[in-house]
Amino acid sequence: MLSGGGRTLEDLRVLRNDQGLRSLLQLEEMPSSDATGDWLRRMGGKESDGLAGLQHVNRDVFRRLLRQDNHASYTLDIDATQIVAEKCEAHYTYKGEKGYMPMVGHIAETGAIAGYEFREGNAAPAAGNLEFLQACERNVPKDKKLTAIRADSAAYQAAIFNWCEETGKVFAIGGDQDVAVKAAIKAISECEWKTFRDGEIAETVHCMNKTDKAFRLIVVRRPCEQDLFEEKSPYRYHAIASNRENEDAAATMEWYCKRGDASENRIKDLKIGFGMDYMPCGTFQANAVFFAIGVLTYNLYLGFRAAALGSGWERAQVQTVRWRLFQTAGKIVRHGRQVYLKISAAMLNMFIAIRERCARVMREGGVIPETS
Repeated sequence: MLSGGGRTLEDLRVLRNDQGLRSLLQLEEMPSSDATGDWLRRMGGKESDGLAGLQHVNRDVFRRLLRQDNHASYTLDIDATQIVAEKCEAHYTYKGEKGYMPMVGHIAETGAIAGYEFREGNAAPAAGNLEFLQACERNVPKDKKLTAIRADSAAYQAAIFNWCEETGKVFAIGGDQDVAVKAAIKAISECEWKTFRDGEIAETVHCMNKTDKAFRLIVVRRPCEQDLFEEKSPYRYHAIASNRENEDAAATMEWYCKRGDASENRIKDLKIGFGMDYMPCGTFQANAVFFAIGVLTYNLYLGFRAAALGSGWERAQVQTVRWRLFQTAGKIVRHGRQVYLKISAAMLNMFIAIRERCARVMREGGVIPETS
């Protein structure tokens, strides 16, 4: 349902009524939307291992995706995202709306979700970030390695900086403009500022009370509108903390800014493309199960796109695949005790190529014999 574009449990009725699809997928029985809602609540119950089971399945799927990838080291981007939900049990987020605030970790090189944590709306974005990073790293296969971390200012914490240094990771994390950071920015001399995009960039060395090592504080400033009745700085500042070496401030800032595509846009795809901007149930635990299924759907889609669609589809979002592939018109024909799908000749080559790639992947994975 989520792969096809459905958002609510009522959309399951479309699958229930699609006899052709159910025949091809051998779905002789399908639960109703009400029964599915009951199942979500039961799986999220205190006496159930449903959430832990889904975590286990998601971890195995993620590891399989990385084992099929050619990279040996990866960059992890983490971010919290708001899901608005007018549910009785939902709490208000820091943005003033009722809902939830899940944390999601993406692998920048592949887009795969390495870890997730469904959180209450009133959960602080800065809470438990180190533990979340460590959980994401545990999900990575042993023959692969996390070597870089990127995050917004919610992860501006000494414990995270120290952990990165201890484990040999480079990082670029948004700076929290506290009193010490503002003083460090103010101490940068005018001659050190250089042109960068639509503003200027400079850097200095900074440390926190509990950090083991000093780090680079890279600052971008841009002009801001002045108010005749208020005294304030003529600039607005954006700072990041990083331990990347052997490159100038502009290169490090460019690398940090890539998280917008690697994390924020992929979270948007998870929410809008796979229906995770809407939670169907009134209880937190049931919605946590639904979100876990959404993450599973997202990662399975990435595996399908890489293994079955091949070149030319690497950056295709699920909406594009639905329009160009899933929504192809066809006719189910039964002949000689066989079920056939008749499609237009223009789509035939694409379908044959997909079938061949899928068969090759299944043979390599031992799902079907080599002789099949």
